[in-house]
Order: sequence, then structure tokens, then C-alpha cells
Amino acid sequence: MSSDSLLPEHEHVLDPKRWMALLVIAIASLMVVLDASIVNIALPKAQLDLHISSANRQWVVTAYTLVFGGLLLLGGRIGDYAGRKKVFIIGLIGFAGASALGGFAPSQGFLFAARGLQGMFGALLAPAALSLISVTFVDSKERAKAFGVYGALSGAGATIGLIAGGLLTQYASWRWCLFVNVPMAAIAVVLAIPNVRESKNHGTTKYDVPGALLSTLGFISLVYGITEAATPGHSWGSTSTVFFLVAGVLLLVGFVFWETRSSHPLLPLSVVLNRVRGGSLLSQFFVAIGLYGMFLFMTFYFQGVHGWSPVKSGLAFMPFSFGVIVSAAITSQLLPRVGPRPLGTFGMLLGAGGMLYLAQISATSNYVTHVMPALIMMSLGLGSVFVTVTSTSLFNVPFHESGVASALLNTTGQIGGSLGTAVSNTIAIAATTAFALAHPWRGPALPAGVTAPDAATHGFCVAFRFGSLSLFLGAVLFFLLVNVDRHHLAQHDDVGEPEEALA
Repeated sequence: MSSDSLLPEHEHVLDPKRWMALLVIAIASLMVVLDASIVNIALPKAQLDLHISSANRQWVVTAYTLVFGGLLLLGGRIGDYAGRKKVFIIGLIGFAGASALGGFAPSQGFLFAARGLQGMFGALLAPAALSLISVTFVDSKERAKAFGVYGALSGAGATIGLIAGGLLTQYASWRWCLFVNVPMAAIAVVLAIPNVRESKNHGTTKYDVPGALLSTLGFISLVYGITEAATPGHSWGSTSTVFFLVAGVLLLVGFVFWETRSSHPLLPLSVVLNRVRGGSLLSQFFVAIGLYGMFLFMTFYFQGVHGWSPVKSGLAFMPFSFGVIVSAAITSQLLPRVGPRPLGTFGMLLGAGGMLYLAQISATSNYVTHVMPALIMMSLGLGSVFVTVTSTSLFNVPFHESGVASALLNTTGQIGGSLGTAVSNTIAIAATTAFALAHPWRGPALPAGVTAPDAATHGFCVAFRFGSLSLFLGAVLFFLLVNVDRHHLAQHDDVGEPEEALA
């Protein structure tokens, strides 16, 4: 595929509506990015309202991230060949419809299904939005500015989601954290029709639907098996747990086998078999495993243990968001001088240290002395990780596979976060149950279904130790596998698509 095939028909003519198109793309991208964090803040209220068990609460997050991550590569391919504008608008309408269904959800199963449907349309919407920036802005300087706007929104989206989620949950209802997507999507669709120009890759293609189904069902089966282990009356050795775990592994093995035989593989294995790229993606996977559960548990810690309002809980995450922004900006300047290996390794180790510090909290810990320093440590480390891993995961990738490699970075994070949230939730529930049995609650009577604060906090801390270990493993893998220095990285940036910079 040549670079020209990625451009609109009049690729050398500046689109007069390109900045309006960027506004449309920005609205849609912001909606997708903030959707994960906005629901996190609403989750404690939704759990009480829909009587969601502690074992199943993580499905509000993982139903979305699993389907989104599992179908992202296929969604990008569909947009390239079916028409990016068409798929973008379909994604917007579908995402809004799924959000409305989730907002009206009468039961936990209905909410989980709606979140999965959101993930499916998000997998169409997100890659189409990113591709539209590339084909709309043909001038390299303008394209850099456009991607800068996109990157800033991606970085700020989580913060906006935490604050908006708190405001909507506290002053309206947790359901409005889903309803809010409907007017945003409607505005984007109305503006997209006259301002976004259609573009597509020419030629015929085959969609690797079997590959997408095998990988997505495999990960869903794994997460379901992990969830079963935390369900009352089950354990890691129970029949249903083992069945779904084994089925998940077999489906994923089948996916890898299918990809080696497919004429149009969803995931060309050459993308991940390169040592630097594979090491970067593996590190990203372990970082996501360790990080995603932290947001879930700290939300319940703030609202459930300390009794904070949703707004106050959202604001409590602000130091983390600002730390990531500051660290990413500094790392972007240091990367060409220092190289990715020391920056990425140190960032993951700092993140692991921050997570371990957070694992020392108790039910009565002070936010300023015990929580905020841990959030700042993690954010400074992970801001560095996000920049370095993005750079090295695309190192030496052939041009015709650059789209797959870019989507795979997002996919790895989503899948790792899904598995990590499920495992962390299961660990936390087991630790909470064991602590409650060993230390009976002697405080005031608790409402039915409410866990004693000290037992719940103990469970969170055990999960944080697991998260710290996962981040540490990511650091080790990054240091051992990502053997690229600043000279090779500079050569990659200058040449654009070298194939043999590293053995």
C-alpha cells in the first residue's frame, strides 16, 4: 500500500473544511476517551442501584474494554475499505444508541450488554477518527498540529471524565454518565455530514472476522473464568472456573494458529515478533494489568470507605492526571537525548513504587500524606512510560503495517486492562473475605451487602501489591527486550521506515 492510497482523491488540495472536520473528530474522540473514566466514578452508585455483586462489578468496565480492544483491529480495517466517514458516522450513531440503552438499564445484565455494545461501536469509531486526521490534513505541519490536538484530548479525556462523572452522578444520576454521550454524538453527526470528506482505500480486501471472534471470545472467556473464581460457592478449582479458563486459552491458541494461515490476517505476526516492538507491547500489557484496577478500587475507597461524594472522589484523582501530563511533556524532550530504555524502565519502576506505597493505606489514612504522594509517584512514572512505549512499539514497523501496529498498542492496553481488572477484583474479594473472617467487624451495624471498611481496604491493598508486581515485571521486560538506544531511535525517526536498524 503506498502512502498516496491513504489520502483523499484530491490529496494535494487542502480541504477548506479541514479545521471544522477536526472539531468533529475531536468531539467524537473525547467521547470515547472519557467513557471509561466517567463510568468509574458512577460505578459505586450503579452497583447499589442495580444490586451488582462485588464479583460482577468489574464487568461494567471490562465488558466495554474487552469488546473495544478485541474488535479494534477489525474496526480499523473496515473503516479503511468501507469508507472512513461512513464508518465514523455509523460508529457515532451506534455508540449513542448503546449509551442510551445503558442509561435505561433495568438490571446488571442489561447494563453489561450495553457496555459491550458501546465497545463494539467504539472499535469502529476510534480508528476511523484517527485515520480521518491523516487523510484530511495533507500538509505535514498542519497534520502535526491536528495530531497534537488529538493527543491533548486523549491526555485530558480521563481527567474530564472523572470530574464530569462526579458532577453528573452527584447532581443528576449515574445514568447520565451514559446519557451524556447521546447529545455529544448527535452534535458530531450533524457537523460531520457537511464537513468531513469521505475517503477509502481502493481495491478489494477480506475481513478477518474469524480472527476477531476467536481473540475476543477467548479473552471474554478468560475474564469470565476469573470472575467465576470470585463468585460465592466457586473457587479457582471449581468446574465452571476451570472450564472457562481452559476454553479461553484454547480460543487464543486457535487465534494464533488461524493468523498464521489467514491470507488477510487481523494481526500480522511479524508486527509482534520483532524484539523491540514485541517487548514494548508486552510491557504495555503488564502496565495495563497493574494500572486499571487501581482506578476501580480507589473509587470505591473514596466513596465507600471514606464516604466522599462523587465530585470529591473525581477531584481526588486530579494529581494523577496532572502528573501524567507533566511527565509526558518532560519525557518527550528527554527521549531523543537519553533513549527509550532508561526512561521506560525507570518510569515503570517508579509506577511500581507508587503502587506499593498505595498498598500501605488503611481505612483511616489521610489523603494528603498517604494517597496523594502515591498517585503522584505513579503518574510521573507512567507519563514517561506512555511516551516511550508509544515510540518503541512502532519502531522499524513497515509502512504498510503501521496502521495495525498503532491500533495494536491501544488493543494491548485495553485487553491488559480488562484482564488486570478482573484478576485484581478477584484477588481483592478473596483477601477481603479472608480478613473479615479473621477480624470480625466490631463497629456500628452495616447495611446489607456493605463490607466493613477495614476488610475492604485490606482487599484493595492486596490487589495494589499485585498491581505493583505487574508493573515491576513490565519494567524488567522493557529493560531486557527493548534494546534500542537513542541513535537507533533517531535513525528511525529520520528515515521513516527502516527495516534493518536492529538485528
